Amino acid sequence: MGQLRTSPPPPRATELRQWELVRPADLRGLRASLHEALTGEELLAGERLDEVPELVALVASELATNALRHGRPPTTVRLLLAGDWFVLEVADHDLSTIPELSDTLPLGAGGRGLQIAQALALDVGWYATPDTKNIWASFSRH
Repeated sequence: MGQLRTSPPPPRATELRQWELVRPADLRGLRASLHEALTGEELLAGERLDEVPELVALVASELATNALRHGRPPTTVRLLLAGDWFVLEVADHDLSTIPELSDTLPLGAGGRGLQIAQALALDVGWYATPDTKNIWASFSRH
């Protein structure tokens, strides 16, 4: 297993929205709420996301699921704006582990959230504060 690069998110980032999740059921509203935060428009039932919001929502779901499954609650999801980039940040309160890339698990066994994030985002990294472990991913606004 490989380790994820340690690096804080861009320092000029402005928070656009924040969500606090404590159980997997909280993930349901995250997708539509992210769409509204990214586009300013509500996502209607059955409506598909545009490309950038879809990528951000997929990575948010993967990283938040990891945090809820393996971290310590609450899980905080933040959407940040840094120049021409959206930065998605997911934090949990388990400082006893570091994010690792699961490249040896069989397909279908789970553990691919960080790999999905690396494949879809422009950049992915992580850092710790005295209270949280934070994983972030950046996406072009356009």
